[in-house]
Amino acid sequence: MSSTPPPIQTDAMVIGAGPVGLFQVFELGLQEIQSHVVDVLPYTGGQCMALYADKPIYDIPGLPHCTGRELIERLQQQAAPFKPVFHLQQLISSVQLQTDKRWLLGTSGGSAFLAKTVFIAAGVGAFTPRKLALPALDVFEGTQVFYTSAAMQDVQGKHLVVTGSDDQAVQTALDALALAPASVTLVHRRSTLDAGEDLLQSFHRAVAEQKISFMTAQIHQPVIAQSILTGLQLNLADGSNRQIPCDQLQVGLGLSPQLGPIADWGLNISRKQLSVNTEDFCTSSPGIYAVGDINTYPGKRKLIVSGFHEATLAAFGAAAYLRPGQKIPLEYTTASPRLHRLLGV
Repeated sequence: MSSTPPPIQTDAMVIGAGPVGLFQVFELGLQEIQSHVVDVLPYTGGQCMALYADKPIYDIPGLPHCTGRELIERLQQQAAPFKPVFHLQQLISSVQLQTDKRWLLGTSGGSAFLAKTVFIAAGVGAFTPRKLALPALDVFEGTQVFYTSAAMQDVQGKHLVVTGSDDQAVQTALDALALAPASVTLVHRRSTLDAGEDLLQSFHRAVAEQKISFMTAQIHQPVIAQSILTGLQLNLADGSNRQIPCDQLQVGLGLSPQLGPIADWGLNISRKQLSVNTEDFCTSSPGIYAVGDINTYPGKRKLIVSGFHEATLAAFGAAAYLRPGQKIPLEYTTASPRLHRLLGV
């Protein structure tokens, strides 16, 4: 007997937990369409959280300004009545049409879903960590080398090296101090860092107190002894070389958007974007919709507000697809008893 669990069945699979994906969950909920959400990142928010979590956004209707983080929090609160199920740190790796017209989706984490409809809200693609161009480190990924702070292991008594210059890299180095490491070293190719002012003040104070070492350098190659990563060879900015101990390497070089497996799903693609019908934002495959920056059509504008519009029409389109022959009424949240019941108001 097989121990493989059966696929999770759902009305809709939303690929991407960015702002448009989260609003898609809300619009689907208004149509009484249940949804699961998959995202490759370890947190919701997509590009909003990955690139401008604390930067102001000024073009969201009704909000004179809000940060990316605030927008994501509001969208999650808005979608909460419909109880979406999130599957994070997973990439949809396969999509197959079944005889009953449902879609079987497999993920990089080994999960499987049977979805009646699929909504691709993957922005400019799946955000994956930029990796160091050092193939010798690949074998240590997940044990001594990590590309997300969420996956970092216990560093007590260990020599931790962090690469990068953004908020996440600096915060990782600071957070590690509370875990009693043997040492913490931040390595960056430039002497200036790109983190926020408050973080930089804390960081430079820790450097002055010799709690963190800051080295302007690039990692040249790993030092390996008995199949264990024990150190790193650095090329310093002044042209000299230095070896430092390293039991755990936290790489924070940012994220890179990749179209990834979507390119192999047999959908019509134009310049790395999915072509859609603007009536309901369906793709060339029935039951699969594309909303947000991942799609293209005449007059397309890559704005969050445009994605919200697309998600609304896609939800109406999905309702018609799932309930053929039934009239899909236009109801208003101000007055509809049905919508009030769904929203719990």
